[in-house]
Amino acid sequence: MASGEWREKKRQDGGRGKKELGRRGTKQEDGLSGQEEVKDSRAPHTPVLVNEVLEWLRIRPDGIYVDATTGAGGHSAAIAARLSSGKGRLISLDRDAQALQIARERLKEFGSLVSFVHLPFSKIVEAVQGLGIAKVDGVLADLGVSSMQLDRPERGFSFREAGPLDMRMSSGEAEEDSLTAEEIVNRWPEKEMADLLYREAEEHDSRRIARAIVKARPIRDTAHLATVVAGVRKQWGRQRLHPATKTFLALRIAVNREVEELGQFLFRTPATLNSGGRWVVLTYHSREDRPVKRAFQEGERAGILKVLTKHVIVPSETEQEANPRSRSAKLRCAEKV
Repeated sequence: MASGEWREKKRQDGGRGKKELGRRGTKQEDGLSGQEEVKDSRAPHTPVLVNEVLEWLRIRPDGIYVDATTGAGGHSAAIAARLSSGKGRLISLDRDAQALQIARERLKEFGSLVSFVHLPFSKIVEAVQGLGIAKVDGVLADLGVSSMQLDRPERGFSFREAGPLDMRMSSGEAEEDSLTAEEIVNRWPEKEMADLLYREAEEHDSRRIARAIVKARPIRDTAHLATVVAGVRKQWGRQRLHPATKTFLALRIAVNREVEELGQFLFRTPATLNSGGRWVVLTYHSREDRPVKRAFQEGERAGILKVLTKHVIVPSETEQEANPRSRSAKLRCAEKV
């Protein structure tokens, strides 16, 4: 039994103690998919829960695996290092061409063992079949925004520095990627914007924030938007995050059609897995985690999947201290029957 699976069994038996149960039982939405803390420092890209990911994927040296959200390649590098040259294979895909190029450079030592595919994870079937592969032995999806994207002001994800109101995870190559955050904050009607903030990020001050944004138009950049939101948002208890965190989250979800993309990924992935293949997903807020949990449960009821993580796996206190952006992460794993 892998050590990650042993820890999961101990959780179910109540063997981790009150401290672990308290951490598992706390709300994880405060991290909101990698968005910044108020005092978060710039850290190099560090893959979240990397050891746990490797354990739950149960990698075989001769297996075929998919990293469906490659980003800067941290998880891909760890997976590739466990594969045998000439036997194992890794398919690394991402919708962000810039990220894929960085990953390609990072993983060049693995040569032909890694195949890079420029597609969103919703097209996992096309990515796998396009390489002439029928089924794979494991799939990983890390749904968080990578540090690389957050730390580049020109991408528009961050409110630490002024950047364009973009927030597209792709580079806008496809026609369906034409929507930007700028269009939403400067052109959408107030009610539609308020509804978006509440629906996608559960922002309770959505109407007040939308009203302030419309009044401040034109919003010039990300720093201007963050200032406007911070000026009107109420304080709710102890404030760990920047007041604009949920606004930025909602805009990012809308711009990238994340709900639709995730739905397609969850629906299509089981068809790509061999029997016994593992499916690991990392989520960072409830709007991601609920659909993943539901898809795993429905797959189990249909006899397609077996849910292996009855309780979510969360980062250790050590990892959370070393990488604050990991603190809201949740890992779930299912196995193809």
